[in-house]
Amino acid sequence: MPIAFAGSPIDRADHIRCDPDRLAGLLNWKARLLIMDGLNPVFDDLGQIRWGSLADAAPDAELVFLGELEGKACFAPVPDQGATGPAYANPAIWEAMQRLAPGDLAIYGGARSLVDWHARHQFCARCGSRTAIAKGGWQRNCPPANEGGCSAQHFPRTDPVTIMLVEHEDKLLLGRQPRFPPKIYSALAGFVEPGETIEEAVAREIHEEAGVRVRDVEYIASQPWPFPSQLMIGCSSVTDDPELTIDATELDDARWFTRAELEEARAAGREGTDALIFPQKFAIAHQLLAWWLDK
Repeated sequence: MPIAFAGSPIDRADHIRCDPDRLAGLLNWKARLLIMDGLNPVFDDLGQIRWGSLADAAPDAELVFLGELEGKACFAPVPDQGATGPAYANPAIWEAMQRLAPGDLAIYGGARSLVDWHARHQFCARCGSRTAIAKGGWQRNCPPANEGGCSAQHFPRTDPVTIMLVEHEDKLLLGRQPRFPPKIYSALAGFVEPGETIEEAVAREIHEEAGVRVRDVEYIASQPWPFPSQLMIGCSSVTDDPELTIDATELDDARWFTRAELEEARAAGREGTDALIFPQKFAIAHQLLAWWLDK
């Protein structure tokens, strides 16, 4: 099963990003522009992402070079404003995840992360000067000192997040955040903090949120998650002590689910069972649970 937002068919063409003359030569009528409504996708008549020409961009818009697709240079416009609210509150995001084919979803996700970063990083974090787009949009530069800046270079960031299964005697620990709809449970997750490994982040987050000590942390799979720009690092772990101490500031609830309960919820589909709705297919939690159930 494809992992949502992964597998983009675009060639990122780093060799072109580094060549200003060649990049400038691609800004012509042959180039394709990903049409977006701010940060939201725009669909064509076939329900695919909509492509236009550079003539569709606002005259003063910054353009980010996404790469090449089918021999054509692809760009996306930087919106006037970056993300201002949680992605889960935006109906257009949910529509895109359920409607777009895997390749289109990956193109949109990568473009969204990149243009959102540009919209929110117009000024240098060191000196406050206005920055300028560089390397086709994969960098922003602060002006040199003689132009009032500090010459700092800034790069689009990706924030690592661990999302992990915890197993004890053929049961899995799942939790729910207060914002989750009823019956929605998922794998526990948290940001990797400075100075720790992925394994340490898994152990720390599980103990902080559920009071459980784990061992045997293993990597399973990863998923780019463009809200705003995260890399979900899927892992598994084992605990010898299932007693829970739930952090109420992080979780509304956490509980152990048997293999039979998880199998029943998966088979029930979107409606779930009386106790649980299985994570949707666009979430890496779905792949992690399916991996555990099928191994």
